[in-house]
Amino acid sequence: MGLLTNIKSSISTVTSSLFAGSEPKRIGIYGPPNAGKTTLANRIARDWTGDAIGPESHVPHETRRARRKEDVEIKRDGRTVSIDIVDTPGVTTKIDYEEFLEHDIEKEDAVRRSREATEGVAEAMHWLREDVDGVIYVLDATTDPFTQVNTMLIGIIESQDLPVLILANKTDLEDASVKRIRDAFPQHETIPLSALEGDNMDEVYDKIAEYFG
Repeated sequence: MGLLTNIKSSISTVTSSLFAGSEPKRIGIYGPPNAGKTTLANRIARDWTGDAIGPESHVPHETRRARRKEDVEIKRDGRTVSIDIVDTPGVTTKIDYEEFLEHDIEKEDAVRRSREATEGVAEAMHWLREDVDGVIYVLDATTDPFTQVNTMLIGIIESQDLPVLILANKTDLEDASVKRIRDAFPQHETIPLSALEGDNMDEVYDKIAEYFG
């Protein structure tokens, strides 16, 4: 019985190793608040599954918990890349309930949202350190990328040795500057896009397949 058990165990180990690479890779979508992370996540999910991941909003910190869309199959050049998309809350150093008051949200609801958003940032950091295989980092191309949060997050991603694709989003807006994003993080490739309009998504999908396939 002992020999038979060992043989079965060996077969199980070999089989597991053969199929380990077929598991979808968990790709975290990170970036500051209102960079367009959920818009991008929804664009990818709709293009390949027909379903959205979560609501989009101009109100800051609308995404206050990480949301996951599993088994998204992206087909490029005759091959299929399977990923799980993790849409994370926007990471920032300070979340004040007064931000929500500016959007005509009642104080009690604003306080609750700020507390949930703070917890969501902690959750996003946990995902980054423990549970993702790669990162899509979304930046608003109309704003200055040289911030403490962006520098910190890119540094953590690099220290984790995670593949990272930087996306300069909102190129449909007149004051967008892709060069400003590229100059901020020249060590990484930057791809321009408008997640809202769907502009340049073919290149984004090519790069996702290249980086995370």
